[in-house]
Amino acid sequence: MTVPYRLHFAPDNASLCIRLALLELGLPYETVLVDRGQQGQRSAGYLALNPNGLIPTLETPDGPIFETAAILLWLADRHGGLMAGPDAPQRGADLKWLFWLSNTLHPALRMLFYPEKHDPRNPDSLHAASCTRITGILDVLSAATDADWLDRDAASAHGCYLAPMLRWPALYGGTTDWFDLTRWPRLVDFAHRVETRPASVAAAQAEGLGPTPFSAPRAPNPPEGSAT
Repeated sequence: MTVPYRLHFAPDNASLCIRLALLELGLPYETVLVDRGQQGQRSAGYLALNPNGLIPTLETPDGPIFETAAILLWLADRHGGLMAGPDAPQRGADLKWLFWLSNTLHPALRMLFYPEKHDPRNPDSLHAASCTRITGILDVLSAATDADWLDRDAASAHGCYLAPMLRWPALYGGTTDWFDLTRWPRLVDFAHRVETRPASVAAAQAEGLGPTPFSAPRAPNPPEGSAT
């Protein structure tokens, strides 16, 4: 049987969000390592799929898709589950928070991890500002009354996106002692729920993330490739 999806991934990168979604949906897929150590994301073959040279890319029967939120939304709409359908009353809130994760939290993390790319003259200042900004962003999320996906046991596209992003500030981006997830008890509860799901256990094993990848992350030990 032909596997319908090929996930181009690197361990503990944004492709983890897509791996979680594929596993939650029970979809058959195969993985293709993008070797960041060898700048695989800049190879001609990969750029033909994703001209931005970013990870992830998902090859589908309808062609390659890039951008994490776009892939999650496409999978949710194509296969059902993970978020409210187009005609559901909750659809607007689900879209709002999905794109908030994509347009607000994720870019702030990229500035934290790569300050020298965004402000070559003042990377230390940008790193400090990013720490403050991310703290404020998570304050907003933790207080949100219409982000009910944070409190549900069921899988969601938002959960697949957020859970990896909660581990990264504790591991990457230079000084990490500023970040303490216990500041946000609601997010700690969310992280505990997500990491005990079978899909998360399988993803953690596949990428060497350890037994508590979201609530108490440790440096990955992937069986192939490198997280950085």
